[in-house]
Amino acid sequence: MTDRIALISGASRGLGRAMALHLAGSRAGIIGTYRTGAAEADALKHEIEAKGGKAAMIPLDVTDTSGFPRFTEAVAATLRDTFSRQQFDYLVNNAGIGVRANFAETTEAQFDALVATHLRGPVFLTQRLLPLIKDGGRILNVSSGFVRFTLPGYSVYAAMKAATEVLTRFMAVELGERRIRVNAIAPGAIATDFAGGAVRDNEAVHAFVAQGIALGRVGLPDDIGGAVAAILSDDMGWANGTCFDISGGQML
Repeated sequence: MTDRIALISGASRGLGRAMALHLAGSRAGIIGTYRTGAAEADALKHEIEAKGGKAAMIPLDVTDTSGFPRFTEAVAATLRDTFSRQQFDYLVNNAGIGVRANFAETTEAQFDALVATHLRGPVFLTQRLLPLIKDGGRILNVSSGFVRFTLPGYSVYAAMKAATEVLTRFMAVELGERRIRVNAIAPGAIATDFAGGAVRDNEAVHAFVAQGIALGRVGLPDDIGGAVAAILSDDMGWANGTCFDISGGQML
């Protein structure tokens, strides 16, 4: 039985996939988006359904705001046809890209791609979806540990995530009249394909990162997926306008 419905952008792999599986395990129905990974999205859908859950996957390019009206219509149709609902409960703005470039070498194209993916996309996608989010629902934005600590090559990426955290606080205030809680998470280093998968696949990088984490290891997608399910639960219903550091104590 489906208790709540969560819409997760970028759900086909990495952190988004882990979020979807953990939320589905908490009896949430899943609407996931993907940009190019149709096969991965379909595999996730079948995995959730095989465990007794409900899921639907819809293509979305978060950098193409012109496609948002069509996407919103697809979400409304999916809610009606798959879940027999008119609204959903949780929106997780997770879709993202990693661009590693030192400040002095960052190009306008890289800058524009980061803005489009991490700031413009979530702002205008959330605007479009607001009528479909239930009063008393939740919005969760994904920031980064790079807002708190530094590593050469991620200055503009971190600036986008810092903007996300500020935006989260303002959204919490402005959506408070609808009792929509808005929070953010700031993951630390996670073993995914982010930035080419260096933390996951390069033994030297993996070891270097792990020694800077208080718990002595690099994070896993399930660490984030479980945290997201907890933050979106009713047990965390009084948390609002804040950013949760989920890094295992990285670079404290």
